[in-house]
Amino acid sequence: MKKIHILMISLLFAGMLSAQSAFNIMQNAREKTKLSGFETISTLIIRDAKQRERVRKTAMASKGYPGNIEKRIIRFIEPADVKGMGMLIVDNDDQDDDMWVYIPANRQSRRIVSSEKSKSFMGSEFSNADMSAPNLHDFHYQLLVDDMINNQVCWKIEIRPINTKKEDEYGFLRKITWINKADNMMIKSEYYDFDNELHKTLNVLAYKEMDPINHKFIITNMKINNLQNGRSSDMIMNQVQLNQQVPDKYFTVAYLERP
Repeated sequence: MKKIHILMISLLFAGMLSAQSAFNIMQNAREKTKLSGFETISTLIIRDAKQRERVRKTAMASKGYPGNIEKRIIRFIEPADVKGMGMLIVDNDDQDDDMWVYIPANRQSRRIVSSEKSKSFMGSEFSNADMSAPNLHDFHYQLLVDDMINNQVCWKIEIRPINTKKEDEYGFLRKITWINKADNMMIKSEYYDFDNELHKTLNVLAYKEMDPINHKFIITNMKINNLQNGRSSDMIMNQVQLNQQVPDKYFTVAYLERP
């Protein structure tokens, strides 16, 4: 009986240690992409099941604030039918993120509620939630066996929302994420739907070191494939530059609604 008791304690401790290690890996990976401020010009390519493309160009600015808060604004600049559309995001480290979307035809911004975060980002296979860094405490983590992806040794982590409300918010039952050990960068994720069927795969095709002193990176090319409907989307950063002096006025609803 004593041996069984000790074994149960050992297994419980091992599980707690694994979960803690997985959480720490995810936390370190997130820290690797936290930059004090930057601006980008990006291309969003949206493909339907017949591989017909729609191309969108966006401008984005992001800035870090005290309390581990990041603010981000995304505005569509091409083509004409989407010009002026945009999204304002406030990434909160320990509570739900705040999001607003602006469509010029409506002439006012609208706050995105939690139930809409799993919806498509401007018709792409990326979700609104993909545009922000999720609260790490919204998930449970399990460290799986190390894996090789694209000749990179990776931690392999299973991530599950902590409850059904968060499942609905993020739009998946679970996901598997690969973090490379060289740079602590996420390079692949698999998303499973509520029937536990593989739904989407997200691949990071390129990233760039922006802050060599602190080893901070930015993802410059990623592709998401929807395996259930045959659609895919690419997000490519054509221009990116560090800018710690991004004006605070950019991160307001008033600025989001500017022509």
